[in-house]
Amino acid sequence: MNSVAKRQTGFWWDEKCFWHSGGNFAFLMPVGGLVQPPSAGGLPENPETKRRLKNLLHVTGLIQELSVSSAPVASEEELRRVHSATYLEAFKALSDDKGGDLGEHTPFGPGGYEIAARSAGLATAALRDVLSGNQKNAYALSRPPGHHCLPDKPMGYCLLANITIAVEAAIAEKRVERVAIIDWDVHHGNGTEAIFYDRSDVLTISLHQENNYPRDSGNVGDRGSGHGEGYNINIPMVPGTGHLGYVHAFERIVLPALRAYHPNVIVVACGFDASGVDPLSRMLASSTTFAEMTRMTMQAADDLCGGRLLLVHEGGYSEAHVPFCGHAVIATLARSDIVAPDPLQVRLDFQQPNPELTAYQLSVIDRMVEVFAKQRY
Repeated sequence: MNSVAKRQTGFWWDEKCFWHSGGNFAFLMPVGGLVQPPSAGGLPENPETKRRLKNLLHVTGLIQELSVSSAPVASEEELRRVHSATYLEAFKALSDDKGGDLGEHTPFGPGGYEIAARSAGLATAALRDVLSGNQKNAYALSRPPGHHCLPDKPMGYCLLANITIAVEAAIAEKRVERVAIIDWDVHHGNGTEAIFYDRSDVLTISLHQENNYPRDSGNVGDRGSGHGEGYNINIPMVPGTGHLGYVHAFERIVLPALRAYHPNVIVVACGFDASGVDPLSRMLASSTTFAEMTRMTMQAADDLCGGRLLLVHEGGYSEAHVPFCGHAVIATLARSDIVAPDPLQVRLDFQQPNPELTAYQLSVIDRMVEVFAKQRY
């Protein structure tokens, strides 16, 4: 691999994002009463999954093949394109005090506002970099995550809508006209959906475990409204879906939609919580699954938009497995030969659904194809 090729993938991160704190929890439960404080950890959303991913990049040497950068916090103007002034002011006031919680499962400590704004800033700067041609593609290790956050309310560990803030900045700056967002986090990307639900300049596609989080969200029939009708695609997958199911959903629904829409850039909400050992899901994806979805998305980006592709880190709560899934994805992005063998791959291969169950899972996906097949962009 020549020196130019080694630097075609950007990697955006900042140590301050690892300092975001959700307070004293045992799994999803606040400590107190009959809930004993944990000996280690806390909320499933914690810095170690991301820190261990970055450390693994260093240990294998893959970091040397990436263009590594940080970024300033997203500006007030950038945040207000997505979020209401009322919400931002309440968030900032609580952050400046002792921290707190403004919504469902989104506790934060002092300074949480600035850390979340930096997380959004990483995604925003990375997208600018890709659209300017400085990098062919990029990965933003954003934390806290963002795809559940609504304009006026945080949800599910998400305090600011990182990807949406980045996309709105790019559109406002006239860097892009048509954006496709693929969300393969195991939870429905309800915040991203809500923000772009009535618009045709952004195609939103979410692959998620059915009836996981949020409740009553991510249904196949939720297709957008007004000018956005048909521009929102939900692919709720049955619990237990494995590698072949994810690949089938890409081949039958995601890739045809991208080809029909023909975006100027593709952005991925890259969660690793569909992993077969994740505590917040019941799916059976492996590092191979995430690498294959990345490969297919890269091919689509090469065919449709000059390779312009950004992946933004979302969920993923297995401290042991996320680093290997992330490494596989980033190595694929960088077209690198460096491999971090996944110690759980053999186990997850063995646990894949049997042929009869796989056939059922694929048939569920095939029935969804009928909903989207007639859409024209």
